[in-house]
Amino acid sequence: MPENKRETGSIAWMDLTVPDAEKIRDFYSRVVDWNPSEVSMGDYSDFNMNLPDSGQAVTGVCHARGVNADLPPVWLIYIIVENLDKSLDQVRQLGGKINTGPKSMGDHGRYAVIRDPAGAWSALFEPAK
Repeated sequence: MPENKRETGSIAWMDLTVPDAEKIRDFYSRVVDWNPSEVSMGDYSDFNMNLPDSGQAVTGVCHARGVNADLPPVWLIYIIVENLDKSLDQVRQLGGKINTGPKSMGDHGRYAVIRDPAGAWSALFEPAK
């Protein structure tokens, strides 16, 4: 996740989660000229998709495995929140559902995948202080 996007309420990152990440990596590589780079997930790799000129990572393409195994094929946005626990309490109170988490992202912070009352998926991300 880019370190420069830290304002509460902003979208910090997007991942596309799909069953066949290699196929979709290649699709977006050819359609929009993103250059992929591997991100090790242990026994397999997901991918950062990088801008062709600057090489800046702009999104991820992930396998529907591990922590992503329960996700449908979806562009998942990560929205910055000030306090993840407080936001998750609000999700529950307002009719949303918590699908995954909260989970640690190591030195980056914590996140949880939610569904809003309409059923749309997103992730809430609390950066490390």
